[in-house]
Amino acid sequence: MFPWLFITGISGAVAVLAGAYGWHWIEYSDAAMKDIFNVGVQYHMWHTLVLPAVAWLSTRSDVPRLAVRVAGWGFAIGMVLFSGTLYYMGLTGDVLVKGAAPVGGFFLIAGWLALSWAGIAACRAAKCAASE
Repeated sequence: MFPWLFITGISGAVAVLAGAYGWHWIEYSDAAMKDIFNVGVQYHMWHTLVLPAVAWLSTRSDVPRLAVRVAGWGFAIGMVLFSGTLYYMGLTGDVLVKGAAPVGGFFLIAGWLALSWAGIAACRAAKCAASE
């Protein structure tokens, strides 16, 4: 549970700071750059909010540890690559590393799929009925 709650706290704080910075302190000459920055903030916060579920799942014995690790690291790496790229682009108008945002998006998707895998495995372990 430790790394996921720690990462949740840091990530949430950074997302709130980025949102405040982007909204209140950056002077944009192009409204599209503000939108790009704020999309980064939105994705960052939404994916931060799923990390407590990852922390909780990491304490359960009926959930494959690999699924939880893939989900957690998928979200963490995805946020850095996807939102980080949008933050940089929103601030500078440039792309720091070409292709980083799509790769980050892939990691975010992988995180959600791994979370589904964890849910299916937990249901199978509990012998969930097909109607549930």
